[in-house]
Amino acid sequence: MKPPALPDPERRRALSPAEARALFRARLRTPTAGWCGGWTQANLIAVPTDLAYDMLLFAHRNPKACPLLDVGDVGAVSTRLMSGDLRTDVPAYRVFRDGELVGEPDEVVSDWREDLVAFLLGCSFTFEAALLDAGVSVRHIEQDVNVPMYATSVPTRPAGRISGPLVVSMRPVPSGDIATAVRVTARYPDVHGAPVHVGDPAAIGITDLDRPDYGDAVEVRPGEVPVFWACGVTPQAAVTASRPPFAISHAPGHMVITDARDSAFVVP
Repeated sequence: MKPPALPDPERRRALSPAEARALFRARLRTPTAGWCGGWTQANLIAVPTDLAYDMLLFAHRNPKACPLLDVGDVGAVSTRLMSGDLRTDVPAYRVFRDGELVGEPDEVVSDWREDLVAFLLGCSFTFEAALLDAGVSVRHIEQDVNVPMYATSVPTRPAGRISGPLVVSMRPVPSGDIATAVRVTARYPDVHGAPVHVGDPAAIGITDLDRPDYGDAVEVRPGEVPVFWACGVTPQAAVTASRPPFAISHAPGHMVITDARDSAFVVP
């Protein structure tokens, strides 16, 4: 069956989570920045039960990269914050075996196991509307591409069998708007919060902004500074580094759209 057509940007913003998930279930594959205005997006990582405590501890020890929003019951395919089906209602997935990426399917019904525990982690897409409202441009939305993400030289704090590098997302910000970007995003601590680095990419081990490890490169214009936020793809990098026997995640930038409101994650 042919996938549905990609809605225009205005329509994407206006969709409800249930409407968006129905499109993804029908095999529409697309990054989700700018989708479902006002509704919270989340990262997905699902691991077998015997690894679930390590993943929970990893999130607790690395809250900037892995802000924990929800945890499913063993084998469950939905959670309190996501009433859809985690196996079908995400636009693209990744399947890992022994730390190796073995597929990026449109659904994971046949891959899902009864012993999996799903973790939903905060996503920086949640604060992008607030950045735009504050007059700070978001380049990947402007260019209608996936956000650029990079594995850094900054280690995370290990937890049991889970360890790996910090992953960051990058948004170019005019130098005069950096203070605004920091102030706005700091009000969203449960979806990565304020940036972890501003300026020289080499200081955190990034050698070429035009070659992101995940997502798409974006234009950095004269007078703009690369600004980096901790990213919920960090558990995927940890899976690659730690090589657990099995894991399922979202494809970077192709997020879980939850039933929670962005306003629930803003602090005064």
